[in-house]
Amino acid sequence: MQDREYTQAVIGRWAEGLDTLHQRIAGRFRRIEPRRRARAYLEALLGPVERKSGWQIAEHAGEDAPYGIQRLVAGSSWDADGVRDDLMAYVAEHLGDKDGVLILDETGFLKKGRKSAGVARQYSGTAGKVENCQIGVSLSYASRKGHAFLDRELYLPKEWTGDRERMREAGVPDDVSFQTKPQLGRAMLERALGSGIPARWVTADEVYGRDRRLRVWLEQQGQPFVLAVGSNEKLWQPGFLQISAKEIAGALEDEQWQRLSAGDGEKGPRIYDWARVPLVRMPSPGWEHWLLVRRSISRPEEIAYYVVFAPAGITMEELVRVAGTRWKIEQDFEGAKGEAGLDEYEVRSWKGWYRHITLSLLAHAYLSVMCWKQMETGEGGRGQKDKLSRVKSPMH
Repeated sequence: MQDREYTQAVIGRWAEGLDTLHQRIAGRFRRIEPRRRARAYLEALLGPVERKSGWQIAEHAGEDAPYGIQRLVAGSSWDADGVRDDLMAYVAEHLGDKDGVLILDETGFLKKGRKSAGVARQYSGTAGKVENCQIGVSLSYASRKGHAFLDRELYLPKEWTGDRERMREAGVPDDVSFQTKPQLGRAMLERALGSGIPARWVTADEVYGRDRRLRVWLEQQGQPFVLAVGSNEKLWQPGFLQISAKEIAGALEDEQWQRLSAGDGEKGPRIYDWARVPLVRMPSPGWEHWLLVRRSISRPEEIAYYVVFAPAGITMEELVRVAGTRWKIEQDFEGAKGEAGLDEYEVRSWKGWYRHITLSLLAHAYLSVMCWKQMETGEGGRGQKDKLSRVKSPMH
């Protein structure tokens, strides 16, 4: 009986927390019907609905037909970007920390046909090959309290932005033009940093790290970063020589390597050999530039490279921590797809994609925040902050 009462108490707190979150976004809806359905949509995303389709979400909400739910994501009047701003504020309020890290990455959404906004034959890291898919670029936030998404953008290949008729059929606004993934990432970073979310670092994989314009912009903002680059990235060395990251790493002596953990993974600590080499850049008082190198212990030929812009005196341990934090966004994608229906949408339009993805990211952030609160109160159990990809809401 005591366990039952405890479970019911936890469920009650989760439901109350979802009500509070819904009240936060309520002003983004002009009419009561879509506002009410948004609450039902969030609950269904977090609940025991097997597949988050319009029919199943409608059934979970007690509706006889899916048309109201379909209107919510495709037709009714509400501000998805405003909800995104509420999401940022929610994450900052509950998970914000002075040592927080902003993380950029993208994920693929497999699709059939050619009508869905942005769909094309393109490489998907999710599938590990070229597939017919949409690509969503996302910004996540990680701190000692947990990790959750902040923002999202749909990548449009040039075959889309060069075909205005196709763009209009998918509801893409006329003022949208081609932007690279790093350009979309920069726009999201500008919004996040402008919102005041506490972020000491930015990290991302090679897609973003090799974009020099993004790196220069971050330096101009005084924003520290640890960004992955390819082995062929040309970097400045003493004597004003430009040589590749691989060549620089190849000249490292044995004593320059340190064995450090980049954080815990599914199988325990992620331990690698690490080294860093100072880079020659224009003088920036109080700042340092480094090439950070990671080498596998069991497979020494597997080497990763990072360019670093950091406050003077930064420790190797801190750089390794930030580099390892990038994996948090992979956990976020897994958690959002597994527990918040991120990839289970049936919309084709530009507007529909942004609306579903925004509500899914909000549901995922709620899950992360509630898990952190359970840890704080000693009720963590399965809700451990680094196990979010396997956590289920008690509303299941």
